[in-house]
Amino acid sequence: MQASGDRLSALDMSFLTLEDDSSHMHVAAVLIFEGDAPSYEELLESVERRLHLVPRYRQRLAWVPFDAARPRWVDDPHLNLGYHVRGTALPPPGSDAQLRDLAGRLAGQQLDRDKPLWELWLVEGLEDERFAVISKTHHALIDGIAGVDLMSVLFDTAADPVAPPDPGRPWLPRPSPSGAQLLVEAVTERASTPRSLLGSASGLLSRPREILGEAWQQAVGVGALAWAGLRPAPPSPYNTPIGPHRRFSWMSASLADLKAVKDALGGTVNDVVLATVAGGLGRHMRRLGLETEGLDLHAFVPVSIRSDDDREAGGNRVAGIIAPLPVGVHDPRERLAIVSEAMDDLKTSGQAVGARNLTELSGFAPPTILSRASRLASRQRFINTVVTNVPGPQQPLYLLGRRMLEMIPEMPLASNVALGVAIVSYAGRMSFGLSADYDAVPDLEDIVDDLEGSLAELARASGVRLHRPSAEAPSSVNGGGRRKTGSRRKARA
Repeated sequence: MQASGDRLSALDMSFLTLEDDSSHMHVAAVLIFEGDAPSYEELLESVERRLHLVPRYRQRLAWVPFDAARPRWVDDPHLNLGYHVRGTALPPPGSDAQLRDLAGRLAGQQLDRDKPLWELWLVEGLEDERFAVISKTHHALIDGIAGVDLMSVLFDTAADPVAPPDPGRPWLPRPSPSGAQLLVEAVTERASTPRSLLGSASGLLSRPREILGEAWQQAVGVGALAWAGLRPAPPSPYNTPIGPHRRFSWMSASLADLKAVKDALGGTVNDVVLATVAGGLGRHMRRLGLETEGLDLHAFVPVSIRSDDDREAGGNRVAGIIAPLPVGVHDPRERLAIVSEAMDDLKTSGQAVGARNLTELSGFAPPTILSRASRLASRQRFINTVVTNVPGPQQPLYLLGRRMLEMIPEMPLASNVALGVAIVSYAGRMSFGLSADYDAVPDLEDIVDDLEGSLAELARASGVRLHRPSAEAPSSVNGGGRRKTGSRRKARA
């Protein structure tokens, strides 16, 4: 019986229960390439040749009768790659603004739960001799850290790569289990839970000091997370009920520049990223006429707990911390220092450890309880926004011989969080992808300008001259050589 290895974890399940008509729990990416686009048939054939390397992409969800257990992944007997790999073209002139609008529209469309939970869009007609690929994958299937690994399977590390491994015999889907089989598997797994608990007890008897020390550390972490959650986030323009439609935009920076700012002012690259976001949101709120003096917004910052041993396992291995964004601090040096000190304190507080252990504990809960708990949590206002920073591949990637210029992440939005920022590093550049509710955040392009201004402030304070990111297309933006603000706003109008 193989169900346990294919069973969704409690965290994976939570992304399904959080999803409704307005909250779409898929992650996405806009990937921009140089050169002429391949034909749709070429892309479809390339995906088909590599799909055996990511077998989860051939599987759909199977739900257990009576919600007796979390669903599991089963092979889709009706897999049709032509449904998942799609093609479209931008009308002339094929501007970045048009690509942003398309990405926002696609982000507002939910994935079909009766099929494997992913899509890949080939986008032709992008100006400056470029094309794009937009990927969508449900968060229940994969987290951001694993997503980068799987993306490197779909793309090449050389313009003229070695052919992917031959899958051998043609793929044949395994028979789908019946409802009765799924129910028997669930009951059998549930019966094995006491044996797991007895194993933990025997470990306590054989290694009492080590086990009790670890338990104390975990208890402290859970307490730190609970204390953070008990403090409600302050009111902000980014906390409002959201609808189904999305806006999407981005900015880019040189990774070397962010490292230079870090070296000059202290902290980590992630601290510089958070200080950039804090400064940008502070600028935006003040432009809206809101008071920011002494104000710290609360940002949920996901943290990967994926080990080297399970990097290829798929599924979600993430926890998180609630970090302050000092939007009321005007001085960029002071803002970075506050962020850096707070992040150091949070790392020692054990919030991420507490989140991980609560997630693992929820694995024993029935799906109905998980569903209610997830929806209750989504209605609370513990956070104002989400900021996630994912390390991507630093070597160039290629699709059918065409080099990828930029990798821009899109993130899902929870029911009362109308703005999120996802950052990924790729080939020497940092791309900030901003996802927003279409109606709640009509001025998303202005927020991008504010983030660029915030990064420029940090650069001036550290004596760093911002450079155009390497391999950047002429229409991309950056604090050191970007388009004028008006062009972005004009494009939006």
